[in-house]
Amino acid sequence: MESPVLERFLRYVRYDTQSDESSTTFPSTEKQLVLLRDLAAELRALGLADADLDEHGYVMATVPATSQKAGVPTIGFIAHVDTSPEMPGAGVTPIVLAT
Repeated sequence: MESPVLERFLRYVRYDTQSDESSTTFPSTEKQLVLLRDLAAELRALGLADADLDEHGYVMATVPATSQKAGVPTIGFIAHVDTSPEMPGAGVTPIVLAT
């Protein structure tokens, strides 16, 4: 049985997010926006009311601190959602190797 984290990861890698080097837009392809929109919607569904996708293809949301300690810093996570134009982005079939 797959863990919820693994299940989510396997769903994400199946999106076709191949980039286009000749594009003048950000992100470089409309298909990248499919994943970005879904990520923003998923964050909102998780209760992050301020989840948003900006005009440059950045998804942002605030995750409240879970610590009661004073002065706990806010942190941010940044990740690429595009696949190199040198590699296929469609039809990905992930293989999970158990260790």
